[in-house]
Amino acid sequence: MAQERLMSKKKPAYPVSEKLDAYLEKYNRNIEIPIFYEDLLRFAGSVVVYDDNGEDTLWVRVYYSDAERQEIDQSLKSVYSILHSDGSDRIFQYLNIDAVDYCTFGNSKPFRIKVRNILNDNFLYFYVKKTDASRIYGLELEHILSPYHLNFLVHEDTLIEEHIAGIPGDVFIKEMLPDCTESEKAQLAKEFVKFNERCMIRLLGDMRSYNYVIVPMHDFDHVIYKIRAIDFDQQSYEGKLKVYRPQFFKENYTMVEMVQNKLLPDSVDQYKIEERSAVAKRIISSGERINRLVNICKEDNISLPENIELLGKQIYDLTHDMKFKNCKTMGQLLYLALDFVKRNYQDVSMKQILDKKLGIKRGKQ
Repeated sequence: MAQERLMSKKKPAYPVSEKLDAYLEKYNRNIEIPIFYEDLLRFAGSVVVYDDNGEDTLWVRVYYSDAERQEIDQSLKSVYSILHSDGSDRIFQYLNIDAVDYCTFGNSKPFRIKVRNILNDNFLYFYVKKTDASRIYGLELEHILSPYHLNFLVHEDTLIEEHIAGIPGDVFIKEMLPDCTESEKAQLAKEFVKFNERCMIRLLGDMRSYNYVIVPMHDFDHVIYKIRAIDFDQQSYEGKLKVYRPQFFKENYTMVEMVQNKLLPDSVDQYKIEERSAVAKRIISSGERINRLVNICKEDNISLPENIELLGKQIYDLTHDMKFKNCKTMGQLLYLALDFVKRNYQDVSMKQILDKKLGIKRGKQ
Protein backbone atom coordinates (compact mmCIF):
# COMPACT_ATOMS: atom_id res chain seq x y z
CA MET A 1 0.00 0.00 0.00
CA ALA A 2 1.32 3.47 -0.86
CA GLN A 3 2.72 5.31 2.15
CA GLU A 4 0.61 8.44 1.50
CA ARG A 5 -2.57 6.41 1.77
CA LEU A 6 -1.52 4.74 5.00
CA MET A 7 -0.56 7.84 7.00
CA SER A 8 -2.16 11.27 7.32
CA LYS A 9 -0.07 14.08 5.93
CA LYS A 10 -0.01 16.18 9.10
CA LYS A 11 -0.83 15.44 12.72
CA PRO A 12 -1.67 18.45 14.91
CA ALA A 13 -0.17 18.96 18.36
CA TYR A 14 -2.69 18.55 21.18
CA PRO A 15 -2.57 20.60 24.40
CA VAL A 16 -1.94 19.03 27.81
CA SER A 17 -5.15 18.88 29.84
CA GLU A 18 -5.34 19.87 33.50
CA LYS A 19 -5.77 16.22 34.53
CA LEU A 20 -2.77 15.08 32.49
CA ASP A 21 -0.75 17.96 33.92
CA ALA A 22 -1.69 16.84 37.46
CA TYR A 23 -0.68 13.26 36.58
CA LEU A 24 2.72 14.46 35.39
CA GLU A 25 3.13 16.45 38.59
CA LYS A 26 2.31 13.40 40.72
CA TYR A 27 4.94 11.25 39.02
CA ASN A 28 7.65 13.97 38.94
CA ARG A 29 7.47 14.54 35.20
CA ASN A 30 6.30 18.14 35.46
CA ILE A 31 9.32 20.08 36.70
CA GLU A 32 10.20 23.73 36.17
CA ILE A 33 13.08 24.21 33.75
CA PRO A 34 15.03 27.41 32.92
CA ILE A 35 14.59 27.34 29.13
CA PHE A 36 11.73 26.84 26.69
CA TYR A 37 11.52 25.43 23.18
CA GLU A 38 10.79 28.93 21.84
CA ASP A 39 14.04 30.23 23.34
CA LEU A 40 16.08 27.85 21.18
CA LEU A 41 14.38 29.16 18.03
CA ARG A 42 16.23 32.47 18.41
CA PHE A 43 19.33 31.17 16.63
CA ALA A 44 21.31 33.55 14.43
CA GLY A 45 22.17 31.02 11.72
CA SER A 46 22.81 27.38 10.90
CA VAL A 47 24.92 24.96 8.87
CA VAL A 48 23.93 21.57 7.44
CA VAL A 49 25.04 18.47 9.38
CA TYR A 50 26.40 15.67 7.15
CA ASP A 51 27.08 12.08 8.14
CA ASP A 52 30.37 10.22 7.70
CA ASN A 53 29.43 9.42 4.10
CA GLY A 54 28.80 13.05 3.23
CA GLU A 55 25.01 12.68 3.12
CA ASP A 56 22.57 15.23 4.51
CA THR A 57 21.26 14.06 7.91
CA LEU A 58 18.26 16.46 7.76
CA TRP A 59 19.66 18.18 10.86
CA VAL A 60 21.21 21.66 10.91
CA ARG A 61 23.66 22.89 13.54
CA VAL A 62 22.48 26.23 14.87
CA TYR A 63 24.47 29.00 16.47
CA TYR A 64 23.49 31.99 18.60
CA SER A 65 24.72 35.51 19.07
CA ASP A 66 27.38 36.05 21.73
CA ALA A 67 24.82 37.90 23.85
CA GLU A 68 22.55 34.85 24.03
CA ARG A 69 24.99 31.96 23.84
CA GLN A 70 26.20 32.09 27.44
CA GLU A 71 22.67 32.21 28.88
CA ILE A 72 21.47 29.36 26.62
CA ASP A 73 24.50 27.21 27.51
CA GLN A 74 23.91 27.69 31.24
CA SER A 75 20.22 26.90 30.89
CA LEU A 76 20.90 23.73 28.88
CA LYS A 77 23.44 22.58 31.50
CA SER A 78 20.74 23.12 34.11
CA VAL A 79 18.28 20.98 32.10
CA TYR A 80 20.91 18.25 31.87
CA SER A 81 21.42 18.37 35.65
CA ILE A 82 17.67 18.14 36.29
CA LEU A 83 17.29 15.26 33.83
CA HIS A 84 20.32 13.21 34.84
CA SER A 85 21.51 14.45 38.24
CA ASP A 86 20.23 16.27 41.34
CA GLY A 87 19.42 19.55 39.57
CA SER A 88 22.22 21.52 41.24
CA ASP A 89 24.85 23.62 39.49
CA ARG A 90 27.79 21.72 41.04
CA ILE A 91 28.49 19.82 37.82
CA PHE A 92 28.27 22.82 35.48
CA GLN A 93 32.05 23.36 35.54
CA TYR A 94 32.57 19.89 34.08
CA LEU A 95 30.03 20.24 31.25
CA ASN A 96 30.24 21.76 27.80
CA ILE A 97 27.40 22.23 25.32
CA ASP A 98 29.14 20.97 22.18
CA ALA A 99 26.26 21.37 19.75
CA VAL A 100 22.64 22.41 19.35
CA ASP A 101 21.09 20.77 16.28
CA TYR A 102 17.65 21.46 14.81
CA CYS A 103 15.55 19.15 12.63
CA THR A 104 12.77 20.47 10.41
CA PHE A 105 11.80 16.94 9.29
CA GLY A 106 8.62 15.48 10.80
CA ASN A 107 6.05 16.88 13.20
CA SER A 108 8.04 17.48 16.38
CA LYS A 109 10.85 19.65 14.89
CA PRO A 110 13.17 18.84 17.80
CA PHE A 111 16.38 20.37 19.03
CA ARG A 112 19.12 17.85 19.81
CA ILE A 113 21.56 18.94 22.50
CA LYS A 114 25.03 17.39 22.77
CA VAL A 115 26.51 17.64 26.26
CA ARG A 116 30.15 16.65 26.87
CA ASN A 117 32.00 16.00 30.11
CA ILE A 118 35.26 17.94 29.69
CA LEU A 119 37.14 15.68 32.15
CA ASN A 120 36.85 12.51 30.08
CA ASP A 121 35.16 13.54 26.79
CA ASN A 122 32.14 11.31 27.44
CA PHE A 123 29.00 12.82 25.94
CA LEU A 124 25.30 12.24 25.58
CA TYR A 125 22.28 13.85 23.96
CA PHE A 126 18.88 15.04 25.01
CA TYR A 127 16.04 16.56 23.00
CA VAL A 128 13.92 19.69 23.40
CA LYS A 129 10.52 19.57 21.72
CA LYS A 130 7.13 21.27 21.72
CA THR A 131 4.73 19.66 24.15
CA ASP A 132 2.06 17.43 22.59
CA ALA A 133 -0.41 15.44 24.72
CA SER A 134 -0.41 12.38 22.45
CA ARG A 135 3.39 12.28 22.50
CA ILE A 136 3.35 12.43 26.30
CA TYR A 137 0.89 9.53 26.44
CA GLY A 138 3.22 7.63 24.11
CA LEU A 139 6.27 8.26 26.28
CA GLU A 140 4.49 7.31 29.49
CA LEU A 141 2.96 4.15 27.97
CA GLU A 142 6.40 3.12 26.73
CA HIS A 143 7.77 3.64 30.23
CA ILE A 144 5.05 1.49 31.81
CA LEU A 145 4.34 -1.20 29.20
CA SER A 146 7.65 -1.82 27.42
CA PRO A 147 10.77 -3.52 28.86
CA TYR A 148 12.44 -0.09 29.00
CA HIS A 149 12.21 2.94 31.30
CA LEU A 150 12.11 6.45 29.87
CA ASN A 151 13.24 9.72 31.41
CA PHE A 152 11.44 12.87 30.27
CA LEU A 153 10.31 16.22 31.65
CA VAL A 154 7.42 18.52 30.81
CA HIS A 155 7.10 22.21 31.63
CA GLU A 156 4.32 24.25 30.05
CA ASP A 157 4.85 24.06 26.27
CA THR A 158 8.29 22.38 26.39
CA LEU A 159 9.10 18.67 26.45
CA ILE A 160 12.56 17.34 27.36
CA GLU A 161 13.38 13.75 26.31
CA GLU A 162 16.47 11.72 27.08
CA HIS A 163 18.29 10.16 24.14
CA ILE A 164 17.53 6.50 23.44
CA ALA A 165 20.80 4.89 22.41
CA GLY A 166 20.93 2.41 19.56
CA ILE A 167 21.53 1.96 15.84
CA PRO A 168 18.79 3.58 13.73
CA GLY A 169 16.70 0.83 12.16
CA ASP A 170 17.16 2.03 8.58
CA VAL A 171 20.96 2.22 9.03
CA PHE A 172 21.10 -1.23 10.62
CA ILE A 173 18.97 -2.83 7.88
CA LYS A 174 21.11 -1.32 5.13
CA GLU A 175 24.61 -1.59 6.56
CA MET A 176 24.70 -4.24 9.30
CA LEU A 177 21.94 -6.77 8.76
CA PRO A 178 23.65 -8.36 5.70
CA ASP A 179 26.65 -9.26 7.90
CA CYS A 180 24.60 -10.84 10.69
CA THR A 181 24.85 -14.60 11.16
CA GLU A 182 21.84 -16.79 10.40
CA SER A 183 21.33 -17.27 14.13
CA GLU A 184 21.37 -13.50 14.71
CA LYS A 185 18.86 -12.98 11.91
CA ALA A 186 16.51 -15.52 13.49
CA GLN A 187 16.81 -13.74 16.84
CA LEU A 188 16.15 -10.37 15.18
CA ALA A 189 13.09 -11.84 13.45
CA LYS A 190 11.77 -12.94 16.84
CA GLU A 191 12.31 -9.44 18.26
CA PHE A 192 10.55 -7.81 15.32
CA VAL A 193 7.49 -10.03 15.85
CA LYS A 194 7.39 -9.01 19.50
CA PHE A 195 7.97 -5.33 18.69
CA ASN A 196 5.20 -5.46 16.09
CA GLU A 197 2.79 -6.98 18.61
CA ARG A 198 3.68 -4.51 21.37
CA CYS A 199 3.10 -1.49 19.11
CA MET A 200 -0.31 -2.78 18.05
CA ILE A 201 -1.44 -3.54 21.62
CA ARG A 202 -0.65 -0.05 22.95
CA LEU A 203 -1.59 1.78 19.70
CA LEU A 204 1.82 3.26 18.90
CA GLY A 205 1.86 4.16 15.22
CA ASP A 206 4.35 5.04 12.48
CA MET A 207 7.17 2.68 13.41
CA ARG A 208 9.00 3.03 10.13
CA SER A 209 12.60 1.87 10.27
CA TYR A 210 13.96 5.32 11.14
CA ASN A 211 11.59 5.62 14.13
CA TYR A 212 13.11 2.75 16.08
CA VAL A 213 16.62 1.63 16.98
CA ILE A 214 18.34 -1.74 17.12
CA VAL A 215 20.20 -2.24 20.40
CA PRO A 216 22.95 -4.93 20.41
CA MET A 217 23.49 -6.50 23.83
CA HIS A 218 26.58 -8.64 24.32
CA ASP A 219 25.96 -11.85 26.23
CA PHE A 220 28.94 -13.99 27.31
CA ASP A 221 29.11 -15.90 24.02
CA HIS A 222 26.84 -14.09 21.55
CA VAL A 223 25.04 -10.84 20.69
CA ILE A 224 21.34 -10.34 21.45
CA TYR A 225 19.45 -7.66 19.53
CA LYS A 226 16.56 -5.64 20.96
CA ILE A 227 14.26 -3.18 19.18
CA ARG A 228 13.21 0.09 20.83
CA ALA A 229 10.84 2.79 19.64
CA ILE A 230 12.34 6.29 19.65
CA ASP A 231 9.48 8.39 18.22
CA PHE A 232 6.16 8.63 20.07
CA ASP A 233 4.51 11.32 17.96
CA GLN A 234 1.90 8.93 16.56
CA GLN A 235 0.45 7.55 19.78
CA SER A 236 -3.27 6.79 19.32
CA TYR A 237 -3.96 9.21 16.45
CA GLU A 238 -4.41 7.46 13.10
CA GLY A 239 -7.58 5.60 12.14
CA LYS A 240 -6.06 2.69 10.21
CA LEU A 241 -5.03 -0.28 12.32
CA LYS A 242 -2.17 -1.03 9.91
CA VAL A 243 -0.44 2.17 11.05
CA TYR A 244 0.03 0.53 14.47
CA ARG A 245 1.64 -2.58 12.97
CA PRO A 246 5.23 -1.97 11.80
CA GLN A 247 5.01 -4.93 9.42
CA PHE A 248 2.90 -2.90 6.97
CA PHE A 249 5.43 -0.13 6.32
CA LYS A 250 7.50 -0.57 3.18
CA GLU A 251 10.60 0.59 5.09
CA ASN A 252 10.32 -2.60 7.17
CA TYR A 253 9.94 -5.01 4.25
CA THR A 254 13.39 -6.51 4.84
CA MET A 255 12.50 -7.28 8.45
CA VAL A 256 9.16 -8.84 7.43
CA GLU A 257 10.90 -10.95 4.78
CA MET A 258 13.38 -12.12 7.41
CA VAL A 259 10.51 -13.19 9.70
CA GLN A 260 8.98 -15.19 6.85
CA ASN A 261 12.31 -16.87 6.05
CA LYS A 262 13.49 -17.57 9.60
CA LEU A 263 10.38 -18.35 11.64
CA LEU A 264 7.71 -20.99 11.29
CA PRO A 265 4.09 -19.79 11.65
CA ASP A 266 3.79 -21.64 14.96
CA SER A 267 6.86 -19.79 16.27
CA VAL A 268 5.40 -16.44 15.20
CA ASP A 269 2.19 -17.25 17.10
CA GLN A 270 4.21 -18.30 20.13
CA TYR A 271 6.18 -15.02 20.20
CA LYS A 272 2.97 -13.00 19.84
CA ILE A 273 1.48 -14.80 22.84
CA GLU A 274 4.68 -14.23 24.81
CA GLU A 275 4.57 -10.50 24.13
CA ARG A 276 0.86 -10.19 24.96
CA SER A 277 1.51 -12.01 28.22
CA ALA A 278 4.46 -9.74 29.04
CA VAL A 279 2.37 -6.61 28.40
CA ALA A 280 -0.51 -8.03 30.47
CA LYS A 281 1.87 -8.68 33.38
CA ARG A 282 3.16 -5.09 33.18
CA ILE A 283 -0.41 -3.75 33.16
CA ILE A 284 -1.22 -5.76 36.28
CA SER A 285 2.03 -4.93 38.10
CA SER A 286 1.85 -1.19 37.32
CA GLY A 287 -1.20 -0.91 39.57
CA GLU A 288 -2.85 2.50 39.80
CA ARG A 289 -0.35 4.30 37.57
CA ILE A 290 -1.61 2.80 34.30
CA ASN A 291 -5.23 3.13 35.47
CA ARG A 292 -4.77 6.83 36.21
CA LEU A 293 -3.10 7.49 32.87
CA VAL A 294 -5.66 5.62 30.77
CA ASN A 295 -8.62 7.13 32.65
CA ILE A 296 -7.27 10.60 31.85
CA CYS A 297 -6.70 9.61 28.22
CA LYS A 298 -10.29 8.31 27.97
CA GLU A 299 -11.54 11.87 28.49
CA ASP A 300 -8.88 13.59 26.39
CA ASN A 301 -9.01 14.79 22.80
CA ILE A 302 -5.96 13.49 20.91
CA SER A 303 -7.42 12.50 17.55
CA LEU A 304 -10.15 13.19 14.99
CA PRO A 305 -13.67 11.69 15.25
CA GLU A 306 -13.33 9.94 11.88
CA ASN A 307 -10.06 8.31 12.98
CA ILE A 308 -11.66 7.06 16.21
CA GLU A 309 -14.65 5.61 14.37
CA LEU A 310 -12.52 3.87 11.72
CA LEU A 311 -10.06 2.40 14.23
CA GLY A 312 -12.91 1.17 16.43
CA LYS A 313 -14.45 -0.70 13.49
CA GLN A 314 -11.14 -2.24 12.46
CA ILE A 315 -10.29 -3.42 15.98
CA TYR A 316 -13.81 -4.86 16.23
CA ASP A 317 -13.15 -6.84 13.03
CA LEU A 318 -10.06 -8.27 14.74
CA THR A 319 -11.52 -8.97 18.20
CA HIS A 320 -15.29 -9.21 17.57
CA ASP A 321 -15.79 -7.15 20.74
CA MET A 322 -18.72 -4.78 20.14
CA LYS A 323 -17.44 -2.28 22.74
CA PHE A 324 -14.76 -1.06 20.32
CA LYS A 325 -17.40 0.18 17.84
CA ASN A 326 -19.02 2.40 20.49
CA CYS A 327 -15.89 4.34 21.53
CA LYS A 328 -15.93 8.13 21.30
CA THR A 329 -12.26 8.83 22.14
CA MET A 330 -8.89 7.25 21.40
CA GLY A 331 -8.41 6.83 25.13
CA GLN A 332 -11.48 4.59 25.28
CA LEU A 333 -10.07 2.46 22.47
CA LEU A 334 -6.72 2.28 24.26
CA TYR A 335 -8.42 1.24 27.51
CA LEU A 336 -10.38 -1.53 25.79
CA ALA A 337 -7.29 -2.76 23.89
CA LEU A 338 -5.23 -3.04 27.08
CA ASP A 339 -8.16 -4.53 29.01
CA PHE A 340 -8.73 -7.10 26.24
CA VAL A 341 -5.11 -8.26 26.50
CA LYS A 342 -5.21 -8.33 30.32
CA ARG A 343 -8.50 -10.24 30.49
CA ASN A 344 -7.35 -12.85 27.96
CA TYR A 345 -4.16 -13.40 29.96
CA GLN A 346 -6.07 -13.71 33.23
CA ASP A 347 -8.64 -16.08 31.68
CA VAL A 348 -5.89 -18.37 30.37
CA SER A 349 -4.03 -18.23 33.69
CA MET A 350 -7.20 -19.07 35.60
CA LYS A 351 -7.96 -21.95 33.24
CA GLN A 352 -4.48 -23.36 33.80
CA ILE A 353 -4.93 -23.13 37.59
CA LEU A 354 -8.32 -24.86 37.41
CA ASP A 355 -7.01 -27.54 35.07
CA LYS A 356 -4.14 -28.19 37.47
CA LYS A 357 -6.48 -28.44 40.45
CA LEU A 358 -8.86 -30.74 38.57
CA GLY A 359 -5.90 -32.87 37.50
CA ILE A 360 -4.78 -33.20 41.12
CA LYS A 361 -8.30 -34.17 42.20
CA ARG A 362 -8.56 -36.76 39.45
CA GLY A 363 -5.20 -38.15 40.51
CA LYS A 364 -6.39 -38.53 44.10
CA GLN A 365 -9.51 -40.35 42.93
